[in-house]
Amino acid sequence: MKTVQLMIASVALSLSLAPLGVLADTSDKKIALSNNYAGNSWRQAMLNSWQKNGQQAVADGVIGAADAFTTAENQVTEQAAQIQNMILQGYDAIVINAASPDALNGAVQQACDAGIIVVSFDGIVTAPCAWRIAVDFAAMGQSQIDYLNEKLPKGGNLLEIRGLAGVFVDDEISAGIHTGVKESGKFKITGSVHGDWAQDVAQKAVAGILPSLPEIAAVVTQGGDGYGAAQAFKAAGRPVPLIIMGNRQDELLWWKEQKDANGYETMSVSIAPGVSTLAFWVAQQILDGKTVAKDLVVPFLRVDQHDLEEKLAKTEKGGVANVEYSLIDAKKFLAEM
Repeated sequence: MKTVQLMIASVALSLSLAPLGVLADTSDKKIALSNNYAGNSWRQAMLNSWQKNGQQAVADGVIGAADAFTTAENQVTEQAAQIQNMILQGYDAIVINAASPDALNGAVQQACDAGIIVVSFDGIVTAPCAWRIAVDFAAMGQSQIDYLNEKLPKGGNLLEIRGLAGVFVDDEISAGIHTGVKESGKFKITGSVHGDWAQDVAQKAVAGILPSLPEIAAVVTQGGDGYGAAQAFKAAGRPVPLIIMGNRQDELLWWKEQKDANGYETMSVSIAPGVSTLAFWVAQQILDGKTVAKDLVVPFLRVDQHDLEEKLAKTEKGGVANVEYSLIDAKKFLAEM
């Protein structure tokens, strides 16, 4: 009798010490990241956040593997093949930053049919079986025009620098910008180029179009292109207009230098690259038996004139202003959805 009582007490003690909310053991589960592009500072920061947090989760015994894979080219066929290889390698969950919202749905459905959890973020997929984590990119684009309405009440000509052609994020941000311009009625987009979210590409593209443009009141962007645009205007001997920045360290540093020198004012907005860590923990929580809504929206990260120095001080050289998620952060986020 005493033995039975001791066993019951031991079980009760074990249950009382178990982490709250744990429904299953995920220590042997494997999660893979399928990334379609790594050619700019945002993507590099995103991968660094994934690697740092994933390695720690493995070291802590929370998950069995947190591997990251990036395709050599931004091509749907290559990423589809990558996902199919992950299926064969026996991953329990695949987290995707997708090259296309719908062209990967066939490979995604194959993964789902194999019992694999699929979580997409940033570049999301539309397959019904997958989860999606994104900011409201259209609202992020429109917020730029809202800011310009306040700062440039007389309106003016705009230069639009878009991101990577054919990617969902690029289309949504651009749509938000154009909606804002139409509703405002004070601005006109007189030129548009693709900067691929990279300052060197943006600088070259802006330099190529500047000779054909009238006076530009402001440059609307998508991130990673603000500093390149500023350099192109400077090299052309033209006044540097109000340029919306995208939270990259080189952009924030240039902005601070101009602010200190002549009171230059702008704002900066982007999705935090650490959203990859939220996607990781969402996948882990689903593997752990949690019920999670298929569509999740995270706020975009904005830097304004008053908190520029603070955000810049926290952003590593060559990096991007960031927010990363711990397991506790992810659980809190999911509880609020």
